Amino acid sequence: MTDPNDDTLDIAIIGAGPCGLSAGVAATQAGLRQAIFDKGCLTRSITLYPTHATFFSTADRLEIGDVPFITPGDKPTRRDALKYYRRVAVEYGLGVRQYEEVLDVSGTEGAFRLRTRRADGSEHAYEAAAVCVATGGFHEPNWLGVPGEDLPKVIHYYREPYPFHDQDVLVVGAGNSAVESALEMWRNGARVSMVHFLETIDRGVKPWVVPDITNRLEKGQIPVYWRHRVAEVRPGSVVLREEGTGRTTEIANDWVVAMTGWRADPRLLRSMGVSIDEETGIPAHDPATMESDVSGVYIAGVLAAGHNANKIFIENGREHGGLVVEALRRRVGVAGG
Repeated sequence: MTDPNDDTLDIAIIGAGPCGLSAGVAATQAGLRQAIFDKGCLTRSITLYPTHATFFSTADRLEIGDVPFITPGDKPTRRDALKYYRRVAVEYGLGVRQYEEVLDVSGTEGAFRLRTRRADGSEHAYEAAAVCVATGGFHEPNWLGVPGEDLPKVIHYYREPYPFHDQDVLVVGAGNSAVESALEMWRNGARVSMVHFLETIDRGVKPWVVPDITNRLEKGQIPVYWRHRVAEVRPGSVVLREEGTGRTTEIANDWVVAMTGWRADPRLLRSMGVSIDEETGIPAHDPATMESDVSGVYIAGVLAAGHNANKIFIENGREHGGLVVEALRRRVGVAGG
């Protein structure tokens, strides 16, 4: 375990999601002095999942650090995952520095300097030979970019169905989040419609959910506007525009649940000099080591996928920590066990 008062580190890890924890575990196993910083709580991204969310992956594909992930069902739930990753942090003594935001990183390989701010407002400085950025992809939503999106009835997250009972709800999108939220709200008394710019649900929707949503759509229980986009959000309605023809349709509406995905925050990496592809959002890096084009700066997790958050998940992002630490151990001047 790294001494929480030790401000000299072999590696500073920014982000305490599963992929950041994986890097911390790998560093600890290698005998490196590490610290994990997060501006929020441990695995904050998972706390943002719907309350009753179930993972697509089986539990063994979410494991890190050889800590068994045992669940009562075939697929782990949000609650299972939150409990599991906290157990990993405790078993490895990671001492995650929750609610300590990294404000900036300066310096070069072997002598990076991190400036942080804790929840009480105090600022602190740390030295690190290397930095691993694993801040995930939940910085900001993919905005609709239409008039009225700033109305309070437009939300880009979904937790549970109960606030939407007896309400007219439009779900934007046709991926897992959109489909599952639409079904759950419909089953709990909401009048749900869906809109998607394509003409079918996304291929990545969980297989056991597909028959359910297909039946609801075919029976008209959940009306769907294929090949339409939201054109405008009004206080009591939403205007939809058909792709190709441009024809508009106005429907009654109390809530817009925009399940359009989220994106990463590239600002910290950019401030450190890391190149980021403007079109894809992918930071320049070597997939074999996860090192960026700035020596000593590594990335891990969904951040490496840029705008395509469906490319990297916990089950493959958890491998990044081991790649980072193995690269560090080969470097001269970085301690290792």
